[in-house]
Amino acid sequence: MPKSKRSTVVALTQTDKKGREGKEKLIEDIHQCVDNYDYLYLYSVKDMRNTYLKEIRHDFVDSRFFFGKNRVMAKALGTTVEEEYKEGLSAIAKQLSSEVGLLFTNKTPEEVKTYFKEFVKPGYARSGALATETISLPEGPVKRGSEPVPHNMEPLLRSLGMPTALKNGIVTLLVPYTICMAGETLSTNQSHLLKLFYHQLSEFSVDLISYYHNGKVEQIE
Repeated sequence: MPKSKRSTVVALTQTDKKGREGKEKLIEDIHQCVDNYDYLYLYSVKDMRNTYLKEIRHDFVDSRFFFGKNRVMAKALGTTVEEEYKEGLSAIAKQLSSEVGLLFTNKTPEEVKTYFKEFVKPGYARSGALATETISLPEGPVKRGSEPVPHNMEPLLRSLGMPTALKNGIVTLLVPYTICMAGETLSTNQSHLLKLFYHQLSEFSVDLISYYHNGKVEQIE
C-alpha cells in the first residue's frame, strides 16, 4: 500500500513539472513572437472547427497562432502597465477571455481583415446552437434534396423523433414535421436530423477584435 501511495506522488509531481514547463515554454514562445513580428491580432472564433483552423494556419504559414490557455497568454503579455512585456501589451492581455486567440504576423491590418472577411465556411450546427431558420418537411415520402431517403434509414429517423413509417418500402412521414424553429436551441436529435438532411445552419468565421503595433492597440470594427 505505501508503495502505491509513493508512486502516485511521483506521478503527480511529474505532471506538475510538465505543466509548469509547458507554461514556461508558451510564455517564452509568445515573448519571441512579440520580438519577431510587426503585428499582434486578437481574434475570436465562431463555431470552432479544427479543419478550418488548419487551413488558415496553412495560409499563414509564416505567422504564429495561439489559442487556449488565456491566463498563461495574458501573463506572457503582462496584465498591467508595470508587468507588460512591451509597452501597450496589457491592453491586449485584458481582452483575453472566452474563445479568443492571438495571431502574430507581419501582414498588415488591410491584408488580415480582407482574408478573414472572405474566410467564412458553412457547417452543420451542433446541439446547443441556435437554429438560424425553420426547417420543415411535408407529409408523405421523405426526400433528401431530390432523392428519396433509403428505406434502411427509417428506424433511425423514428428514433430521432420523426413520425415515419415504411409504406411499400418507401420512408413516409405520417404528418408534416418541423425539425427546428428559427431561434430555438438545438437538441442532439435536431442537430443529427439537420445533418442527415444536409441543412447547414452554422458558419465558421474568425472575427478580429483588435491589433497591437508599435506600442499601440487599435480596435477593429
